[in-house]
Amino acid sequence: QVQVVESGGGLVQSGGSLRLSCVASGRTFSRSAVGWFRQAPGKEREFVAVISGSGGISSVADSVKGRFTISRDNAKSSVYLQMNSLKPEDTAVYFCAVGTYNTNDNSYDYWGQGTQVTVSS
Repeated sequence: QVQVVESGGGLVQSGGSLRLSCVASGRTFSRSAVGWFRQAPGKEREFVAVISGSGGISSVADSVKGRFTISRDNAKSSVYLQMNSLKPEDTAVYFCAVGTYNTNDNSYDYWGQGTQVTVSS
């Protein structure tokens, strides 16, 4: 069983930055892709970013391209989402998930509880 825990969310002004962290247990972490998804109130969960097990391949959604960066440190079983130039429309609960490299959330087997990000205008 893999446990996934996110942290780093909070309240920030428009234009500000936050760094989300995701720590996952399990011996297969370094071979697993990790994705970030978000869900705003009244909206469906959407893809934000994904990184391969080795960290050599990554992708971010068009809506956050140039502002968000995903990275990982397998020695710490951690994945990070650096979010810069935040906008009010980035407000959502952000989820970390471990699974197979994909932008579709159906490809992920283990999910964290989420961390709230609120961007004020």
